[in-house]
Amino acid sequence: MSLHPSTVPDAAVAPQPDRVAPDTGAIPTRARMIRFGAGFLAFGLLWAVGLAMVANVLLPQRLTDIGVASPDAWFGTINSVTAVVSLVSNLVFGNLSDRVRSRFGRRTPWILGGALLGGASLFLVGTLTDPVLILVMYCVTMVGLNMMLAPAVAVISDRVPLSVRGTMSAFFGAGATVGYPLGALVGAAFITASLSGYTLAAILLGAAGVITLIIWPRERSAADVAPRDAGTFKDLLLSFRPPRNAPDFYRAFAGRLFMLVSYQMIAAYQLYIVQNYVGQSVVESAATISTMSVITLVVGLVASLGAGPISDRIGRRKAPVIVASLLFAVGVAMPWIFPSTTGMLLYAGIAGLGYGVYSSVDQALNVDVLPNQEEAGKDLGILNLATTLGQTLGPIITSSVVVATGTYQLIFPISIAMAIIGALSIVGIKSVR
Repeated sequence: MSLHPSTVPDAAVAPQPDRVAPDTGAIPTRARMIRFGAGFLAFGLLWAVGLAMVANVLLPQRLTDIGVASPDAWFGTINSVTAVVSLVSNLVFGNLSDRVRSRFGRRTPWILGGALLGGASLFLVGTLTDPVLILVMYCVTMVGLNMMLAPAVAVISDRVPLSVRGTMSAFFGAGATVGYPLGALVGAAFITASLSGYTLAAILLGAAGVITLIIWPRERSAADVAPRDAGTFKDLLLSFRPPRNAPDFYRAFAGRLFMLVSYQMIAAYQLYIVQNYVGQSVVESAATISTMSVITLVVGLVASLGAGPISDRIGRRKAPVIVASLLFAVGVAMPWIFPSTTGMLLYAGIAGLGYGVYSSVDQALNVDVLPNQEEAGKDLGILNLATTLGQTLGPIITSSVVVATGTYQLIFPISIAMAIIGALSIVGIKSVR
């Protein structure tokens, strides 16, 4: 039996739903996708460099320079409070950007406003000498950062076809993966000229939103689109409700949470680890941090840009994420076994490679486990809370252990255990290969 002739060409030209952009209802051109990819890469790179300059180097050194008693404890307190602020801000602004409409689109005003607020407040952090005021202003910075971060991540679900969402997530992950060590490297160069360092960090953080909006195709006006739900306070509260009956979603959440705890336990305190655990001076530690950052930058860039396409080619997400988590654990073991400069450099290379693979593929895995594409923006925001919680809990655990024991010795096995638990969480996912 033969097919009717007219059915063959119709099937051949019928657009595939997963290749259609949600905002336009059409298959985007290659040039349009290149602009999105470049925008996500620039966004992840710029905000990560700006924030890492301060969070990993300039802020802990600032607390020491202004003579704060127990700067380790104060640094842990600042990280704890600002992480809670980040968690709330991410939820609020992600949800508001879903619901508030303007002629500039849903996401654009928030991204631009967050960039300006985050950049200005980060500069002011570097001018203050009171730790309480530093805490308050750094909280404002986190509000600005999440005001642009949550809507920017939601652009993946708004404007990017399903078939390339993993690739776009990989671009964002590559930017952040490279940005963190590069930020530490640049921050170390300004360790004795902190105000200049804060100025540069503020410019980079603000530029993340501005430059990204320039690179991306302009968002369509949403002024004539009614909010999805009635705009009551009750509906706003209900819109925060997480998905139900989605076990793989929560396994992915747990995997990211434990991995980020493991990562932040070491990364947030690497300056203090080099100074107080390895025993280097301020000048020596700046040189070591710089070398570590270069190593992590190189291996992270290679891993991030290579892992995504490889994952797409083999059609698997779980295996690369699991291997990356275990590789990161091996890297963390290096300074535990070798409490020296060599151990820290081995950590930078091995853990940096593992985290580079993880950051690239984990974003794609999270997109694949979303239970409802119609609520992808909200659910991606919930998954992003795992990052915020990890950034919160990691420094808290390190600070608590160091204050309780007076040494950094125990943070390494704890970090290793967290990475392994994260890998086991990913093993349990059933709906994704």
